[in-house]
Parts: sequence; C-alpha cells; structure tokens
Amino acid sequence: MKTRGSGVLLHITSLPSPYGIGDLGPEAYRFVDFLSESKQVYWQILPLNPTVTVLGNSPYSSPSAFAGNPILVSPEALIERGFLSKSDFDYNTTFSVGSVDYEKVTKYKESLLQIAYEKNKERLTSDYEFMSFCHENSYWLDDYALFISLKGSFNLGSWSEWPMDLRDRHETSLKEWREKLKERILKEKFIQYLFFKQWASLKDYCRSKNIHIIGDIPIYVTYDSSDVWTNPDIFKLGDEKLPTFVAGVPPDYFSKTGQLWGNPVYRWEVLRERDYSWWIERVAHNLKLIDFIRLDHFRGFVSCWEVPAEEETAINGKWIDVPVNDFFNKLFKRFPSIPIIAEDLGFITADVREVISRFDLPGMRLLLFAFGNDFPRSTYLPHNYVKNCVIYTGTHDNNTVKGWFMREASLNDKKSFFKYIGREVGVEDISWEMIRLAMSSVADTVIIPMQDIIGLGEEARMNLPSTTKGNWQWRLQPDQLTQSMVERLRDLTETYGRA
Repeated sequence: MKTRGSGVLLHITSLPSPYGIGDLGPEAYRFVDFLSESKQVYWQILPLNPTVTVLGNSPYSSPSAFAGNPILVSPEALIERGFLSKSDFDYNTTFSVGSVDYEKVTKYKESLLQIAYEKNKERLTSDYEFMSFCHENSYWLDDYALFISLKGSFNLGSWSEWPMDLRDRHETSLKEWREKLKERILKEKFIQYLFFKQWASLKDYCRSKNIHIIGDIPIYVTYDSSDVWTNPDIFKLGDEKLPTFVAGVPPDYFSKTGQLWGNPVYRWEVLRERDYSWWIERVAHNLKLIDFIRLDHFRGFVSCWEVPAEEETAINGKWIDVPVNDFFNKLFKRFPSIPIIAEDLGFITADVREVISRFDLPGMRLLLFAFGNDFPRSTYLPHNYVKNCVIYTGTHDNNTVKGWFMREASLNDKKSFFKYIGREVGVEDISWEMIRLAMSSVADTVIIPMQDIIGLGEEARMNLPSTTKGNWQWRLQPDQLTQSMVERLRDLTETYGRA
C-alpha cells in the first residue's frame, strides 16, 4: 500500500441478488468488473464469519473467528457446480431488493443447504477435495462443526449452560457427542466447504482483475463462540466459565457512556507464554482469504479497556496494558511482509501512535471527522496527512456523507467544509466533493463507501454503533452500477494518479 491507489468499501451482504442478501454469486463478479473498469485496485469488505440473528446480525459478533458465513453461499453457484438443481428451489419466496431480512434469508438458505447436503452426503467421505478441505482446516473446523451441532441439540443455549462435562470439554463426552451428532457435523463441514470453495473462486477472479481484497479482523471474539469454548484459558473467565471482565471503549464520539461490547478480554500473559499461537493461526487463516488485513480497534493491542462483567455501561472500566511490541515482533517474524492497516480511530494516545510508527503501519483518516471544532488543525484534514495512511470519507460505522451533511453537521461544520473546498455546493454534490478531496490528497490509499459513490443519504447507513436493530441491512440496487458512474469514478482516479 505504499503506492497510490483507491478502492471501494462494500460488504458482501450489500450486493444485489435474487435471494434477499448479497452472496458469492454472479453479482459479486459483476462488482469486481465494476471495480476494474473504474480503475480501482481495492475492494474492502467486513468480516466473512457467520452472523447470528439474536446478536443483531453483526459480522463482528460471530460463533467463529474462522468459519465462513453460510448465508453468503450463492445458490446460482451451487446449481453451476451440480450441488443443486433448479427444481430444488422454492420460487414462491420473494425478498426485498433494498434491504436484508436476516430471519427470512437465513431460513431460506438453511433449507437450500439442507437439500444440497442430502443430495451429496453419500459421496462426501470418498470425495478427495472435500476430505482434503476437512483435513487442512481440522484445527478449527472439527471444533466449530461440533460446537454448532451441540448448539442445535441444546436449543441454541450458550455453551456455558451446557452439561458440565461438555462445557468443560471432557474428552469422553466430546467423543460420545461426536459420534451421536456425526450426521449434523458432516453437514456443517460440507457447508463450510461450499463457502470456502466459492470464496476461493471469487478471490481468484479478483486476482485476475488486479483487485486486492481488504478484510477485517475484529480484535475480540464473541463469548458464545467455538473460539472461547475451545480456548477458555486464553480469556478472562471465572470458575463457571463466565466472563469476569468484558471489552468496550470509554465515552467517545459515538456514545457518552462509552460502548460496552461484552466480548471476553484476553489473558495476554497466557497468550505470550504460548508465543501467541492462537493469534498466529487466526492471522494465517485470514491471509489465505484476503490480501490486506484491517485490524479493528487497533488501540486494544496497546492497551485495552476492561469493564467488570456486572457493569451496565462502559464508564467504570480501566486501561490494561498489552505486550504490544512482543506480540507484533512475533507476528512480523512469522509473516515478514504482513499487510496490516491499523484502525486507529477514536481515543488514540501517544503510545498507540508510537507503535503504529514503529511498525510502519498505515493508519486511518476520516473526512467526516475533519470539519469540527479543531478545524483547520484536524489530523483528518488532507493538508495534515502523511503518505502512509488510508483515507475514507466514512466507514461502516458512520453516516453517509450526504446523511452527515443533512443530519449531523453543524452550521460551523458546513461553513468549514465550504471554506476548505473554496466554494459552496448543493447537497446533491456533497458526496463527490468529499470523494475528490480524498482522491487528491497525498495519502497513498483511498477507500470510498459505495453509498457515497452513489450519493445516498442516511437511509443507506450500514451500522449505528451502540444499537442492535436495523443494522447491516442496506443493499445496492442492480441498476445503481451505471456506466456514467464508472466513467466518473475512473476519471477522478486517473486524474489524481491512482489508476
């Protein structure tokens, strides 16, 4: 990322498709073509891990840090590869084209995947490709498939509520349940095989078009996950395997009471004793899937905000130091050229900036943060950028540019913006004026959310932090990828030397 380039932020779920949610099918390939034709070099996505309806469908709250999301599997690709036939589909089911109904989509996709499994299960144990996939991924797949199967058996209850012998992973009980649930376990492995097979095909297509994928690794994992159940000793849990401390951030731009995420926090001293083997495996796994890693909540690798588990807000937490230099030294020793973007938004202290500088990592800059009370000294303003950074108009956690201008920007914010670009513009032009600022900056890398390229308002926002309903639903319409948009984006990209 040390050369000038630009790209687009659009999660897989936001792609068009006839099945209620974006997936790894034809529209994903069409979007890669759009990126290529408009001379982009990056496609940034959110985590690919399974989502859960009861956790608000957030890709940052998953039952596995390694598994792929089954509802992203493409039905068209299943037909193309012979796993399903057209007669297997329920053509009476209709979906919204503008947003994702996760409950409806999940039910529909689960039924299709069940049919695909039933039609193919007899040959799986003799299928060399499938068995090779299971063997190569056994370090996470075996436990994940058992975990999901057990959750089905215990009516989706948290693993801490399971019988003690399973909760504490007694080997005799694990062996017994693996045998008892072997049919369900095989199905879960098959679904993961389908996901990773389709993802590998899409990634190969991206490579053929010289499109590099930027993906997210959330710093924390979900408590009710295969990761915590399998590795309880690397997390701060009590005698009953419940969290004693949980993660969050203190009061900030997004919330006056901070954000209480609820994820269990790490025992970094245990991770250090084990040479961070769990993190090494996690990074290695992601590097097979994506080209660049955006480490979410980077400051948590320097010091993390721990909140006693009984607290209702994040106010009464405290900062706990992390062995950051040792961790990244080990990480870079294992992956000498690891391509990391540090998500350094929010409350960033000098020690965090020092680590980012020491390891020469690109940080992030948001134009939506640039026109507040610290104008014109803001580090988010283009004239204050360094080359080694990634500039965004906004991220999945922000309003769109148009939504910000209409709903959030103060009168002084708007005046500062107009002063900075040298003229006043109408609301319909605001998004592209921001895009031009980003493209013309000295920053090596520019990433623009698709909503801002289209010029959409607050209705297209992807996520509102500290809320659990109505997020992650926005979808791109098939007719919004127009030729005029391709030409406009390509023109800016070429003009500012990013093609």
